[in-house]
Amino acid sequence: MAQLTTNAGQFFYTEQGHGPLTVVALHGAGGNHLHWGYQCQALRQVARFILLDLPGHGRSPGTGCTSIASYSAVLLTFLDALGCDRVVLAGHSMGGALALWTALTAPKRVQALMLVATGSRLPVLPLLFTHLEQGQADLAVQLIVERAYSAHSPPQLREQGRKAFLQTDPAVFAADLRACNAYDARDQLANIHCPTLIIGGDDDGITPPKFSRTLYQGIAGASIRMIPQAGHMLMLEQPVQVNETMSAWLKQLSI
Repeated sequence: MAQLTTNAGQFFYTEQGHGPLTVVALHGAGGNHLHWGYQCQALRQVARFILLDLPGHGRSPGTGCTSIASYSAVLLTFLDALGCDRVVLAGHSMGGALALWTALTAPKRVQALMLVATGSRLPVLPLLFTHLEQGQADLAVQLIVERAYSAHSPPQLREQGRKAFLQTDPAVFAADLRACNAYDARDQLANIHCPTLIIGGDDDGITPPKFSRTLYQGIAGASIRMIPQAGHMLMLEQPVQVNETMSAWLKQLSI
């Protein structure tokens, strides 16, 4: 992975591919850049892909942020340091909230949006905060995994997800969830004017299909694709369908 030091801290990221578009992929709460690995590999002939570990996640040091707005400010600092003036933001879950918020507050920097398993609000189960505050990260992660994966997903994929989430500092994870819980962009969707692709999983127990449909109905000109037999981690659960959807949309966008 490459390393970049900015006044907002140190970032680790990986970059692959080439093309007329630069896609910056943003992971969700407690996640890391590996959640976008299949997409980066499959789409590197279509676009330049940058996979970022947000502060306190993956290999990037730091304590994370306590609000989506703060994460957006950090993201813009990263883009400035990398010399990216205008990008396509792909965001999963909390990363989708971050992408959408950045498009609202810095529209000239966002060429297009790909919003995956996310919503205009991201309410969090109170029990998750209780578990994390009581030092029971394993119980919090188990609760998330039970809701994040479709029943069609193999047990080994769920176990990989559980182990990956447990690598995140519980304090950072809790801060992520607080940021998600406080986020609400329902009244601002009409202010999104860039091309937008929305992808959701039919079996998502964290951001259910109605969240994707609300985005689709609120963002003018948006496209939507619901993936069958996919839960919240659809990029890992159904990578072929997600990749095909993204590839076709990005190719159309670059014309």
